[in-house]
Amino acid sequence: MSKYYLNYLDELESEAIYVLREVWAQFQNPVILFSGGKDSIVVTHLAKKAFYPAKIPFALLHIDTGHNFPETITFRDKIISDLGTQLIVGSVQESIDSGRVKEEKGKNATRNALQITTLLDAISTHNIDCAIGGGRRDEEKARAKERFFSHRDDFGQWDPKNQRPELWSLFNGKYFQGEHFRAFPISNWTEMDVWNYIKREGIQIPSLYFSHERDVVWRKNSWIPYSKFLVLQADEHIVKKQIRFRTLGDITITGGMESDADTLEKIVAEVAIMRNTERGNRSDDKRSETAMEDRKRQGYF
Repeated sequence: MSKYYLNYLDELESEAIYVLREVWAQFQNPVILFSGGKDSIVVTHLAKKAFYPAKIPFALLHIDTGHNFPETITFRDKIISDLGTQLIVGSVQESIDSGRVKEEKGKNATRNALQITTLLDAISTHNIDCAIGGGRRDEEKARAKERFFSHRDDFGQWDPKNQRPELWSLFNGKYFQGEHFRAFPISNWTEMDVWNYIKREGIQIPSLYFSHERDVVWRKNSWIPYSKFLVLQADEHIVKKQIRFRTLGDITITGGMESDADTLEKIVAEVAIMRNTERGNRSDDKRSETAMEDRKRQGYF
């Protein structure tokens, strides 16, 4: 009798698809948090496989800081057109204009933390009871504390010490009025797993992940892309470098790395020898030792 053996990517895929189907079974109005980054793209691809031949049953929710890479918005609009699914956009600029949040000032100003209010407002406005994210436990120590089903209270806050057990892959998605969940189907994946899966599946990703020439500024030990939103200091100079990005976010905080990896094969080889985390070039995570966890406790992704 022949046996069919799964390789590790098949096992990770099966686990993620199981989580996605559990989300659809237990919640009334779930969405995928879509940033245009590789992890949310992989989650969206997995959702396609989970419900094929039907369309993805989830809308995509993008929290728009207004300080995006133009390439990210172009890619987002294309994937929405290809999928034929609904796009919900929460605007940080609208949150600022309405007085819901206040714009940061100064050299290191960013809209990253302002996304929290915009996200929670979008969840409330659209009656979203579960937001599916691409968070992975290997990304950052606060991420490592997450469950697959991560409960948020009626203020949108996360308490890492009061999470529900997930024994035998049994998920408890029950919640009271005003509460909601975050779900992380690729929690057990590593950065290398994501890249190998993208390569295997032939998934399209933004050009920002590949090596390209760009105007950048050296700040906080990484190359920050120059844009109209960046406030230059007297000792800072714009230079051209061949760089790529390991992770994507607000253009004012996403640091690039010098690289010649312009193909998926080169990226996989490059990641294989990396000894620092992919978020090591994110200036928002350098504000304090607990920067990510502090934001997550307030309702961050």
